[in-house]
Amino acid sequence: MSEPSPSAPPMEEVRSPLSDGEWHRMHPLTPLLRGGLFLLVVIGIVVANLRERLVALFIPDFSDEGEVPGDPVDYVLSNNLLLVAGLALLGTLVVLTVIFWVSWRFHTFRITGDDVEVRTGVFFRTHRRAPLDRVQGVNLTRPLVARLFGMAKLEVIGAGLDSNVKLEYLSTSNSETIRADILRLASGRRLGEASAAEGAVDAGSRVHQAANLVSAGITGIIEGEDLEAAEVESVVHIPAGRLAASRVLSTSTLGLLAFLAVVIVGAVIGEPWVLFAFVPALLGFGAYWVRSFVRSLRYSIAPTSGGVRITFGLFTTVSEILPPGRVHAVEVRQSLMWRPFGWWSIAVNRISGRAMTDAGTDQLTSVLPVGTRADVERVVRLLLPALPEDQLALVFEQGILGPAPGDPYATTPRRARVFRPLSWRRNGFLLTPDALFLRRGFIWRALGVFPLARMQSIRISQGPVDRALRVANLTANVVSGTVTTTVGVVDRDDALRAFEDAAQGIVAASAGDRTHRWAR
Repeated sequence: MSEPSPSAPPMEEVRSPLSDGEWHRMHPLTPLLRGGLFLLVVIGIVVANLRERLVALFIPDFSDEGEVPGDPVDYVLSNNLLLVAGLALLGTLVVLTVIFWVSWRFHTFRITGDDVEVRTGVFFRTHRRAPLDRVQGVNLTRPLVARLFGMAKLEVIGAGLDSNVKLEYLSTSNSETIRADILRLASGRRLGEASAAEGAVDAGSRVHQAANLVSAGITGIIEGEDLEAAEVESVVHIPAGRLAASRVLSTSTLGLLAFLAVVIVGAVIGEPWVLFAFVPALLGFGAYWVRSFVRSLRYSIAPTSGGVRITFGLFTTVSEILPPGRVHAVEVRQSLMWRPFGWWSIAVNRISGRAMTDAGTDQLTSVLPVGTRADVERVVRLLLPALPEDQLALVFEQGILGPAPGDPYATTPRRARVFRPLSWRRNGFLLTPDALFLRRGFIWRALGVFPLARMQSIRISQGPVDRALRVANLTANVVSGTVTTTVGVVDRDDALRAFEDAAQGIVAASAGDRTHRWAR
């Protein structure tokens, strides 16, 4: 029996044989899936050049009589080059096979007790490493083609810009088990157990500790399967009809209709520049609308031992586990058109680990596309487990639906309501020992919740008019995202008191925060 690698994680912490600290290769079909775009381009060129012959072969009634000028197949047949063409095709396939094989041989990964590492490249080598104590989440993505082959890819989200590590591709079963291993290793469980063991040395005997270890081992044998990777039922169910209606009653739909109206008017009055200018934008807007709808289908959100599992997507399925302590801001939103139906959406600010140019950087900011009040309350409890139960009223009764009698929020004073003529009673903030609440909007309601343990700092700013009216702007400095982090035109004295209290509250909340060790 071979000795385990010195960098191997503890055996009791992992379930997959690929999480043993040794270098392993990806699935053998990985080069084919990663080079899928190149193959599609080649197939498109072939089809474009042989389209007349393909039409004559499959639909002879629609083909033109006679020989197609410049047809490559006719040229090969007429010049008796069939053998040469076959050898050239065979050589191309051999070269592609060798390239794919070499790419697969040099594409390896390993999972140690401290890092997830990936090495790629033949001539230009790349070695990426994601420290486990910096892991912000793990995404499991199953594109449509990969799903047909029973494969998926993992994306380990790091804490820096363009710091993610991708394991593409693995079998679906291996992907799910490895993801559970990574989350278990990143949970801080080992640090907590080591600390507890040190305390137990003084409090108990060595015999008692050995008995605990034997008991834990027997329990692991009896439990057998990895329960953390098991499917968990979603706490929210979004009917397809509600999702479609919410997209129709959205601002993006209004923009799409406006573009369409401009194009129709331009076509009627005979202005060609309107068509050239707006038709591409209309197509892009329409594609975005359809993609946002399809991406929200099959949505689910559920609690697991590793964090909150969020799954969505019809063709390309994305499943992310968002560990506790990785949510830096939560915002509940409601537009005017959704108000009669009682619908809300939820967005978060979190570290994506991707480059700013990555098209998928904001795909996981929306954690609830549309939901009822009961849905929102369940999701808020999942995303903010440290928020006391008595503060949930601050989210709905006083936050989204407020102001209510006894409103605890500090709002815009009457002397400055000209800058918030509709929302001056709603526009405000509230600081508690656990979080900062920012409430704003009358037509488009929104409430931002910022856990103090995740905030970097708090800022007050004033302009000349603000100073004259004795008001200020309050900003919570957290990681960037779609959540609005500023509330403006609040009383200056209230903002100053919040500034002082928040500075102390952030230090106290950060010192007492243990959400990075969620496995405990």
